[in-house]
Amino acid sequence: MTQASGSQDKARGWGLVALLCATQVLGMLNNAAFPALIPVFQPLWGLSGTEAGWISGIYYAGYAAAVPLLVTVTDRLDARRVYLASCLLGGLAALGFALLAEGLWTAMAFRMLGGVGLAGTYMVGLKLLSDRLDERRRPRAVAVYTAFFGIGASLSVLVAGEAEALAGWPAAFFAAALGSFLSFVLVAAFVRPLPRRSAPPQEAGLFDFRPVLRNRAALAYTLGYAAHIWELFGFRAWLVAFLVFVFARQPELAAGPWTPTQVATVILLIGMPASILGNEIATAFGRRRSIAGFMIASGAISLVIGFLAAAPLWLLGVLLVVYGCVVMADSGALTAGTVIAATPERRGATMALHSLLGFGSGFVAPLAFGVVLDLGGGSGAGLAWGLAFGLLGLGVLTGPLVLFLLGRRGGA
Repeated sequence: MTQASGSQDKARGWGLVALLCATQVLGMLNNAAFPALIPVFQPLWGLSGTEAGWISGIYYAGYAAAVPLLVTVTDRLDARRVYLASCLLGGLAALGFALLAEGLWTAMAFRMLGGVGLAGTYMVGLKLLSDRLDERRRPRAVAVYTAFFGIGASLSVLVAGEAEALAGWPAAFFAAALGSFLSFVLVAAFVRPLPRRSAPPQEAGLFDFRPVLRNRAALAYTLGYAAHIWELFGFRAWLVAFLVFVFARQPELAAGPWTPTQVATVILLIGMPASILGNEIATAFGRRRSIAGFMIASGAISLVIGFLAAAPLWLLGVLLVVYGCVVMADSGALTAGTVIAATPERRGATMALHSLLGFGSGFVAPLAFGVVLDLGGGSGAGLAWGLAFGLLGLGVLTGPLVLFLLGRRGGA
């Protein structure tokens, strides 16, 4: 291969990464559309913290239920086909919420369908990318792609807040539907199908996960990812509501030019460079050691930050910014670790299990957070917020232990 052709292949590879990062962001506008508007929906529909937690979490239950099928079949089918169908489903789910949701049960139904759509785009998109990149480029591309999940979640908060302020809450979901339909158009137009391939010889059936579970190195990163997602998704689901509480305790904030959704967007956007940098640090200084350090740092902050709503603004601001960094710093490193450790013929199944356990944890975390809020005295009680964030911290601190025990055995 000549130097010129090699440069062209590299440019095409990063062009595909850029395209899929853009479509991921567009397709994720539905992701935080409800959590960002919890302060709107709670009085509108008379929702308790537990009920709001159900609506937030059921999105990831839909994801967890669908991802074993949708990602595993990409070991036999071109991931592009699954991706396109899921873009349409995600758009229809957001459109249905905007037009038909009127309370707890209808909201849960459409949010669950939205989660199924995410299952067929986020991790399936990563498989689509992995199938089209060579081994050398794959770890860095994975880290960049997973970092854009944070951008998608962040912009979803911003778009939901701004659209609701301009035209009411249905506008947030109309915008989300448009994003998913645009993703469909871009992938259909610019991602070429792979040649049809015959099923590879395998020792076990397509949906037999026993060979994946025997891969201790990959399993260590998968379980660590579940601990990471527990903290991250609980934090994302309730961040805007927490900031509404903070604004109520800090009159100078309430009088300022920023809204809670805008502040939340800034905090969450900080996670993108942190995720990419975290993977680079993990590559340079040891993956398990670096990830464990990030988890210990974010868990320690989570144990205290909920109690600090009335703390001096400089202290609370610094902690939220640092937390926004370290809570995302291990994300790309964990997923890249799983992809690297997976056997090529079982990469789809390995990524399916990775997503199933991670997003299953993401379903429970917002719900558990809401339950603790209710038990602690509700969203107007400082103790309740402290206990709820503490629960997130305890969850993520199981990650370093799992990485040490399983990673050591697996030689990760």
